[in-house]
Amino acid sequence: MLNTLRVDLLRNALLAAAVMLAGPAAAELKTGDPAPGFTLQATLAGDAFAFTLDDALQKGPVVLYFYPAAFTKGCTIEAHNFAEAMDDYKQAGATVLGISADGLEKLKEFSVSACRGKFAVASDADAQVIKSYDAKSAFMPHMASRVSYVVTPDHKIYYSYQSGSPDEHVPRTLEAVRKWAAAKQ
Repeated sequence: MLNTLRVDLLRNALLAAAVMLAGPAAAELKTGDPAPGFTLQATLAGDAFAFTLDDALQKGPVVLYFYPAAFTKGCTIEAHNFAEAMDDYKQAGATVLGISADGLEKLKEFSVSACRGKFAVASDADAQVIKSYDAKSAFMPHMASRVSYVVTPDHKIYYSYQSGSPDEHVPRTLEAVRKWAAAKQ
């Protein structure tokens, strides 16, 4: 019995490590590709609403960042990083939306604590948007990989970045948003 428990614990630890290191199952969308439209249930500071990409793009570029799971170490770090940079994104006219396969109730809490009420996160429980943006995890296809996009108002992918580390998603997408905004002036 004890050996079976140890084997199960080791198997679960290895699975967790594989999820953390996994990249997307397919290459992310590339610059110039059309950005698939969608409407998802989202939450901002714990308040639920319908987020529609088309509506957000009428206001300016949208940063979509896909992440594996709320309240995991890397995803919490990434949410904090986006929250800290929200004034810079807003100054550049951009909207930020985090997307995971987590349920909306879990994301309500995440939007308050990790996102600090500064940007919305959306629930893609059936992973259809995750799939349409080629952001599926290689080892856990019902979960997102860590992929970020900048989508411009003409519904095109302006920039994409994939890395299992949460550290560079904010500086890279913010730089892309600023570059796009400067080219529009």
